[in-house]
Amino acid sequence: MNDGALLDVDGLTVGFNTEHGFIRVVEDVSFAIAPGETLGLVGESGCGKSVTAQTVMRLLPSPPSRIDAGRILFDGENLAAVPERRMRRIRGDRIGMVFQEPMTSLNPTQRIGAQIAEPLMLHRAMGHAAARAEARRVLEQVGIGNAERRLDQYPHELSGGLRQRVMIAMAIICGPKLLIADEPTTALDVTIQAQIMALLQQLQKDLGLAILLITHDLGMVAELCRTIAVMYAGRIVETGPASAVFKGPRHPYTAGLLASSPRRVSKGERLPSIPGLVPPPGLRGIGCSFADRCSRVTERCRTELPRLAAVESHAAACWNPVS
Repeated sequence: MNDGALLDVDGLTVGFNTEHGFIRVVEDVSFAIAPGETLGLVGESGCGKSVTAQTVMRLLPSPPSRIDAGRILFDGENLAAVPERRMRRIRGDRIGMVFQEPMTSLNPTQRIGAQIAEPLMLHRAMGHAAARAEARRVLEQVGIGNAERRLDQYPHELSGGLRQRVMIAMAIICGPKLLIADEPTTALDVTIQAQIMALLQQLQKDLGLAILLITHDLGMVAELCRTIAVMYAGRIVETGPASAVFKGPRHPYTAGLLASSPRRVSKGERLPSIPGLVPPPGLRGIGCSFADRCSRVTERCRTELPRLAAVESHAAACWNPVS
């Protein structure tokens, strides 16, 4: 257990029952977030980031999903073991979550005000009038003007940026200690992305939030995160202070992600890429799952699973780390 951590995920393994048996999707994942800090969980699509976030919130249906091993300690309480009734009291109250596509997360048949006020009526037993007044205040806090009118609108009447601000308002309205943001800017244009990033920074400063940021956007991590955990094929392959990882990545996958960032390539240059695809769950082999895509691969990589080990200021799971 990490002393002082608000969220301490320790050895988390999650899988699904399928017609081919139990398939692990997330394996032996560990990370910790202190109060008021931001950790960026990074990796390409299919690596297990969203499954990890949804497991922390206990949103995956069980069955077919199952936590096979590990603990999810939140404020000293193991969320992996609490009954669903207890989890419903924590979810939306002490932990808020922002999803990547607000149009599919918001109820299209309900007005914005009713959806924002609902957590207060559920967790704080507020009456309708008091909850509506608080919803208006939080809409203003997240930068939505003319809040009184917005409360009576439906999701389809708002732009994508405004809908994401509504999602953030819903996530923070009960004053949570932890905010999980799962690809919060994916569906937005660059200008609105920057505004949402600035909003998250301001809310963290004002409310003392700890943030788990799920993203593939390394620029966003550089702006917002003190710590980074790089995930590949369901495992953490590198972790440490974001500044140290960006300056000197040790795992070849991390180095490949950084090299393929458009921000590191001059106009007109060919953008580097990592060949191949993330292996699907159940077909990851017994050694390093990155072996088939790695230019530094040796026979040991294919037959022996590397574990996270200290490499200078951070840790990497690699038999041949980048020097």
